[in-house]
Amino acid sequence: MIRLSRLALPLTTLLAAMSAPATSAPDGPYTVVETGRSYSRLQDAVDAIGGKRGTIRLASMRFADCAVQDRGDVTYQAAVPGQSILDGVACEGKAALVLRGHAARIEGLVFANIRVSDRNGAGIRLEHGDLAVGQSWFRDSEQGILSGDDPEGTIAIDKSTFTRLGTCEGAGCAHSIYIGNYGALTVTRSRFEAGTGGHYAKSRAARTAIVNCWFDDTHGTGTNYMIDMADGATGEITGNWFVQGRDKENYSAFIAIAAEHRNHPSGGLLIAGNDASFAPGVDRRSAFVADWSGDAVKLGENTLGPGLLRYERR
Repeated sequence: MIRLSRLALPLTTLLAAMSAPATSAPDGPYTVVETGRSYSRLQDAVDAIGGKRGTIRLASMRFADCAVQDRGDVTYQAAVPGQSILDGVACEGKAALVLRGHAARIEGLVFANIRVSDRNGAGIRLEHGDLAVGQSWFRDSEQGILSGDDPEGTIAIDKSTFTRLGTCEGAGCAHSIYIGNYGALTVTRSRFEAGTGGHYAKSRAARTAIVNCWFDDTHGTGTNYMIDMADGATGEITGNWFVQGRDKENYSAFIAIAAEHRNHPSGGLLIAGNDASFAPGVDRRSAFVADWSGDAVKLGENTLGPGLLRYERR
């Protein structure tokens, strides 16, 4: 398998200024690329695009701001990847970006320190529509990405990092990513690390592909599965690197299939070419794959460290 380099984004040149709470400004930090007009509030830039397609370019700074997208096809783009931070503010008590338009694309943004009363504070709350995320960083929040249900929708995450996310302190658990009943989820070339509760990747999508990613639980705290396909799924889990740490709430499996429901078939789901082990000094037994589906999962060759059982039907 291909091992990937660390994907955390550089933050050394961040500016300390905060966005001002005005409706518009000729030199505001949010610029709608198609018109060249700038705004002082992210919501005003989103509203300016409305039901159309457009790109909002965010300046290199730290923002105490958030926005709700109800329509349209909007790209949220950092002027310099890793230098535009949406920090600590959630709209509707949900997330820095609440998305329920036709589609959204996130390019190079950082989402940090999002916490809300129900302990589901996320960088992104996706309620409807397609989502593509690239070269972004989600950190120090209750969840990175949380979605509702959209069986016709697709979610694609590439070259992104999820750090110090998750909690089981609320009514249920929050996770690094938690995807509802979507049509398809694809996660590629991304890193999950140092979780603080819940699962690293939990998905109820009918089709799930997690390819060439890193799951580093070495410094995790009270975490559960690396990948939880709670309702079953087809697709593939291939070319990933997994390390399970010491501090676990549940260490019984790395990958769980249909642990809660069998709403989607899992026949033909391919799990191959992965590398899995325990962190140095951890001596225990666990299942690499725990399967509740009863379907014919296709388990190929994987490199497993000592103490790991290849497959367990539950």
